[in-house]
Amino acid sequence: MPTAIKDSKVDITSERSTRELAEKLTSHFKGGEYIFLYGEMGVGKTTFVKYFINKFQTNERLKLSEVTSPTFNLLNEYETNNFTIKHYDLFRIKSILEIKDLDIFEKNEKTITLVEWPQLLENSNKMKSVDLIFFYENELKNRSVKIKGLKIFN
Repeated sequence: MPTAIKDSKVDITSERSTRELAEKLTSHFKGGEYIFLYGEMGVGKTTFVKYFINKFQTNERLKLSEVTSPTFNLLNEYETNNFTIKHYDLFRIKSILEIKDLDIFEKNEKTITLVEWPQLLENSNKMKSVDLIFFYENELKNRSVKIKGLKIFN
């Protein structure tokens, strides 16, 4: 697995490399953080989230959850011994007013918040986030992710 430093790019073409990145990133989150996941459909955002959540569960010897995209219900929550992981998918949201009741901005040190399709939040949120920008390369043959806002990732 290549080392990524602040604002770098990591190849996630294989599912294994996606899993390795997600598992490695878990060590940088202790609760209270926001992770925004950008990218088109099918590029690997939800797969990344699955491995991210399952790694926390594995570390705590919990039963692994079936992690699915919350596209239709907007939010899935996963409990660990130490915190709650909230996984939002805002794809169907058209206005910032629709987000008001979702409690996305409720700051809680016992919560890690992952948001797919966070574009509507960009101008309404002053909270610091780690941005993961997923994208295709080489005529859709490869996938990569750019990591922004993480101080250091070894």
